[in-house]
Amino acid sequence: MSFAALAGFVVGALAVLFYRNQIEAPSRITEPETVETGAALPQGVASVLAVLPSSAVVLDAHDRVLRASSAARAFGLVKGDRLMAAELLALARQVRRDGEIRESEIDVAGHKFGQETTNFAVRVAPLGTYGQVLVLAEDQTERRRVEAVRRDFVANVSHELKTPVGALSLLAETIQDAADDPEAVTRFANRMQHEAARLNHLVQDLITLSRIQGAEPIPTPGQVSIDEAIHDAIDYCNTKAAAKDIALVSGGTEGLRIWGDDELLVTALRNLIDNAIAYSPEHTRVVVSVRPANDSVEISVSDQGIGIPEEALERIFERFFRVDAARSRATGGTGLGLAIVKHVAAAHAGEVSVWSKEGSGSTFTLRLPAFGGTAVAVPPSIPLETAK
Repeated sequence: MSFAALAGFVVGALAVLFYRNQIEAPSRITEPETVETGAALPQGVASVLAVLPSSAVVLDAHDRVLRASSAARAFGLVKGDRLMAAELLALARQVRRDGEIRESEIDVAGHKFGQETTNFAVRVAPLGTYGQVLVLAEDQTERRRVEAVRRDFVANVSHELKTPVGALSLLAETIQDAADDPEAVTRFANRMQHEAARLNHLVQDLITLSRIQGAEPIPTPGQVSIDEAIHDAIDYCNTKAAAKDIALVSGGTEGLRIWGDDELLVTALRNLIDNAIAYSPEHTRVVVSVRPANDSVEISVSDQGIGIPEEALERIFERFFRVDAARSRATGGTGLGLAIVKHVAAAHAGEVSVWSKEGSGSTFTLRLPAFGGTAVAVPPSIPLETAK
């Protein structure tokens, strides 16, 4: 149910309770001051407010808080018997004056560490005949953040798709104009293949990311051999490593397993190894190592590459973020690889971390829960090896 619909229902329900209280119990009101302020809430109102997921506040004719939900106090909207948000108080007074229901959005100082403001959708309505007012406020900060992320994602995807699609279109026109020059046709055809491969990688990464970013559980989890996952990931990256004379080395504790999805784990390792190769100079090596860590398994991918600036470390797992955009595009990177790694780790109830120093290389570490709750080695089915 939307906030507007829920607010309408609550306002209606509370209005009925107030009206019934006035009809059924007029004889109980003996003091004019009680009639004026409505100091007590009708029976049942407190119960309704207690079960609301949003912040709810009932004000009397003098702006004193008669009742406030725990959420309203937790957000700092209410302290003692006072409504702290000036905008809400102004709305409540307007509603009390003209009896009209009002809706708005307000920003108040953030109640969480590091959060500057909290955005609320609010609905204010009159209650009864004693100047009492109901204030409902729904925290929509997270929804706004998700909407902003979605807009940025669509904009980034559109931008990323334009580059290879535009390049393919221009190359096709160039080939058409150079039909009488076989050498030029061959050269431009090779460029078209490169751009087509880049477009394919982007689409595949988008599909993978959309599959795992929803924080949904893995549909068919099972035992996953770390040795086999590393073997498959290295095998996939061998050609690219060989082109730069980079040795892919694996080692550490053999026979460890996790509970999860083998295809997703291979994808995450492939992205880490591929990233290490792309940002490493020729004639170096990339090392994949495994070790048990209590109830988890740690898989590290280390390179001797250019490293990552300290100011970029906090952002490298963001979608489409690139430390060096020109170099990334030159190597065919989509800017989604590390975001996929982060979501794969989250899907396995694990995490990914990074250590890096400019000029000294980087180490990315996947920490995943071990199968059975303890990192115990079993006889490996595939020996770890060095590939070059």
